[in-house]
Formats: sequence, structure tokens, C-alpha cells
Amino acid sequence: MRVFVTGGTGFIGGHVIRQLRERGDDVRALVRSPDKAEALAELGCELISGTLADKDAIRAGMEGCDAVIHGAAMYEVGIPESEHRAMYEANVVGTENVLRAVLEGGIDLAVYISTVGAFGNTEGQVVDESYQHPGSGYTSYYEETKVEAHRLAERLTADEGLPCVIVQPGGVYGPDDHSALGRQMNQFLAGRMPMIAFPDLGMNMVHVDDVAGGVLLALDKGKVGQSYVLGGQITTMRELIDTLARVSHKKAPKRALPISLMKAMTPLGPVVGKLMNQGPNLRELINSADDVTFWARHDKAMAELGYSPRGLEQGLRDTLEAEGKLSVEAAPTPSAMPPVSSG
Repeated sequence: MRVFVTGGTGFIGGHVIRQLRERGDDVRALVRSPDKAEALAELGCELISGTLADKDAIRAGMEGCDAVIHGAAMYEVGIPESEHRAMYEANVVGTENVLRAVLEGGIDLAVYISTVGAFGNTEGQVVDESYQHPGSGYTSYYEETKVEAHRLAERLTADEGLPCVIVQPGGVYGPDDHSALGRQMNQFLAGRMPMIAFPDLGMNMVHVDDVAGGVLLALDKGKVGQSYVLGGQITTMRELIDTLARVSHKKAPKRALPISLMKAMTPLGPVVGKLMNQGPNLRELINSADDVTFWARHDKAMAELGYSPRGLEQGLRDTLEAEGKLSVEAAPTPSAMPPVSSG
């Protein structure tokens, strides 16, 4: 199979491309700068220079391909309003450019990588793919753009015959994760987390290799017009840090950073955000994490695609081992590997 991929230099996209190449698929990757995509070239990918705004490059990249995986997006929570336009252009306009090119080019199948975040705050519920975002009360501008892009993909599929399958990863982690969540985990491992911020933030944490495998399963077995949650384990920020502490043999902080203190510091957002390894818009950071859950079950992907993610403890152990951070005393034991839970 020949597959055109966007977002290949990103965290999820890089793992998707590696798995495609490992099974023998030909891959063309849209990249902003070929000089920064040496890892993809070393995997044997054909690099197509262009951006999500470059319709000609997108069409040229798709020519002769059997399928498209669209994963490119701007992901950051807590950005200033001055960056909203760039995020909208990437997440919404860019998605439309890619998916319309699929329609125009007669491509057999597109897999669009959305997010569990497109459900919004599930308010303590563990939802499934039938759940709909209420269309208001967005926790972040990122969420707002991903909701619009998700609905765009659904609309093009239902109204214009786009052959599209949607996947919705949960909170993705793994080796060399440079996202806000990855930065927080590294902050803890470096001994610079005296208190936990947003301990009750709810996530479905999933290892990046499991997400990439789920994308390939959707490519092979997904049904056009259907969405599939790709998660790993329903958890909270406190449980994540506690589990990371157990795996790394470090002590987890017991105290939580008071929300009242964080709210009082919103005028100092750029300074506080930098200290927390987060964006400068502290008000949005609080809104996206205080009393918020992004909980969704992945039972449908397991039943229909054969998706089988690892549990959080095993995934964190695999991550630390891949990064060379797993100590000898942290060797796996039978009790350290709980069964996977999707809620």
C-alpha cells in the first residue's frame, strides 16, 4: 500500500510512519522542512515539501496513493489569543484542505486523527463514540478547533461521500514526548515537582505505540463513517504521577497546588506557565484542567479493530526503558502490570 501522511514529524505521526514502513508500506510524508525530516528519510519515506496551506503540494503528494492519514495539527493549551489564527489555519483549514484533496483525488480511504478532546469535558462520565460535544463551554481554543475539524470530517463523509475513518486518541505519552504532559512527567522525574497541579484532571492515558498501531488497524479494518476511540487506561493526573513514582522508584508529591493560588497568579501567566512547563495563558490552563475529565472508553476499537493497548504501568515502564531511565531495581514484577481498563 502507498500512503500519504501529514504530521509525520510530530509525536504520533512519526510512530505511525515507522510502523507503516516496518510492515512494508510505501510512505509519502508532507513536511514543512525536509532538512528537519531526516529521520523520516532514513526510514525510506518520500518527502513532499509543503504545508497544510499548500494545496498543490498536498494534491501532488497524494497522486498515486491508496490511502491518506491526516495527523498534522497544532497542539498546545494555554496559548495567547495572538496565536489563535495560526491554530485555526492548521487545525481546521488544514484539515479541510487535506480531506477535500482526498475527495478530488479519488483516494480510496482517509484516516483522520482527531482526539478524545473533541468530546470536551465529559464531567465525570466515561463516554463512547456516540457522545456529542455540546457546542459550547470549550475548555481551550485547541478543543474548539478540534471539535470544528472533527465535525468537518463527519460532514464531508456524510454529505459528500468522503471515504473517511476517524480515530480519537486519548492522552498520549511515550519516549521523547515533548508535549505539555510529557514535560510535566519529566519535571517529576527530575525532582522538580513539589506539588501536583490539577490532581483530579481525568484522562485516558495511552502509549504512543498503541495509538500508532490503532491508526494502522483503522486503516486496515475501520468502517467508513465510523469513529474509534484509541485509549489505554482511565486515570487521573494524581494516579499518573503515583504510577510514574512507583515505576521510577521515586516519591510522589502528596500535596496539590491550590487552584485559588493559581487563579490569583493569572496576571503572571507567562512567568508561571514557564515554571510549570505550560503555555502563558494561565486562565485557559486552569479552565482546561480544573474539575475536568476527558474520559472515553475504547471498547469499540477493541471489538471491531482488534485494538489491544497496554496498561498505564506497563506503558510507563516501557517509556522509561526506551529513554534509558529505568533503574535496575524497577524491573517488572507480576503485580506491577494491572489489566487494561477502558472504563
